[in-house]
Amino acid sequence: MPFRQRDRAMLRFRQMKTLQKFASVHANVHNHFSLERHLVDRVTYRERRSAALGER
Repeated sequence: MPFRQRDRAMLRFRQMKTLQKFASVHANVHNHFSLERHLVDRVTYRERRSAALGER
């Protein structure tokens, strides 16, 4: 994501604590669903999925 676009998105949050909380949750969800299944084999996919679920 380009810097200016990130900067604009950050301005929507009134408090830094809210931004940090959102970023933390978003990172976990993104890790869980963005596993690029079409690019990896079954074993690697399962390992990554287990690791993503373990981070919660």
